[in-house]
Amino acid sequence: MKKFEYMEKHGYEQLVFFYDKTTGLKGITCIHNTTLGPALGGTRLWNYEDEEAATLDVLRLARGMTYKAAAAGLNLGGGKTVLFGDASKVKSEAYFRALGRYVQTLQGRYITAEDVNTSTKDMDYVHMETDYVVGLEGKSGNPSPVTALGAYHGIRASLMKKYGDDSVEGKTFSIQGAGQTGYYLIGYLLEAKAKKIYFTEINEDHIKKVQDKYPEVEFVKPDDIYGLDVDVFSPCALGGMLNDETIPKLKAPIVAGTANNILEEEDKHGKMLKDKDILYAPDFVINAGGLINVYNELSPSGYIEEKAIREVERIYDRLLEIFDIAEKEDEHTQRAAKIFAKKRIETINHLRANYVKR
Repeated sequence: MKKFEYMEKHGYEQLVFFYDKTTGLKGITCIHNTTLGPALGGTRLWNYEDEEAATLDVLRLARGMTYKAAAAGLNLGGGKTVLFGDASKVKSEAYFRALGRYVQTLQGRYITAEDVNTSTKDMDYVHMETDYVVGLEGKSGNPSPVTALGAYHGIRASLMKKYGDDSVEGKTFSIQGAGQTGYYLIGYLLEAKAKKIYFTEINEDHIKKVQDKYPEVEFVKPDDIYGLDVDVFSPCALGGMLNDETIPKLKAPIVAGTANNILEEEDKHGKMLKDKDILYAPDFVINAGGLINVYNELSPSGYIEEKAIREVERIYDRLLEIFDIAEKEDEHTQRAAKIFAKKRIETINHLRANYVKR
């Protein structure tokens, strides 16, 4: 991978590799853009196939965080950390304290949080070595329920755009991935009287958890989730799940979920969805609830849950605005969302062209 060429093409600021000989910690932190503020993004622990796969993942995730923060109206830039390893084997207090020391070396340019295979408990260990971490117990806590809540409101906005009615009652859903956000999303949809929900998941513990809690939800094999005749398909697993192979299988008229980088190739697959008349809720807009929630920890007044939830609910209006941009510009919705986000970054960048002492 030609890393500098990729960074230049997409406007990255920093890519940092780190290794701790005591704990075996291996990871990469990427800072994409800090025009609006410090880069904030979670730490993902994954057993990557190789360094190239991890590097591409962290680059794509960090860039997505820039757009997510900008579209959500937050004064944050985009960043991300990925760690190499088997989550069932490498985790320890020392491991995450080592991560905290590396986060500290960036002196506030990057703020971390939990992500795939990391938890609020892990972030408490990180916090022992740095203040540049959010999503802590006693503050905003686990962001997954709030990410799912934002996605729920995004689904309602998508239903409104497609059908002129945002009611979940009587609608059918397929959920891909039910470990964290997908699990909570199922709960919100059932509470709103969804007619039928299918789900798929590869982790046996997560499957059992859903079936024990929600026996009315039907499990399907991973390859079968795409072709279900439902109102909404919700990808809540890893990225790249919508591609040349899977998009032709889709029967759902709406795609709206919590996963990052759902489209394997944004322009190509965004257009494929548009051409199939499938309404796509851009990932970095609909899944911003967790980021909005942890951002409120940085407020001078401290974390106030009611305020954070009100801001998460605005995802509904934001998506409707982006859908209207896409329709007016005759663009696919992912590109319309980027137009929306980039406009804010450019506006704030010009605003700061003149120095004002605070």
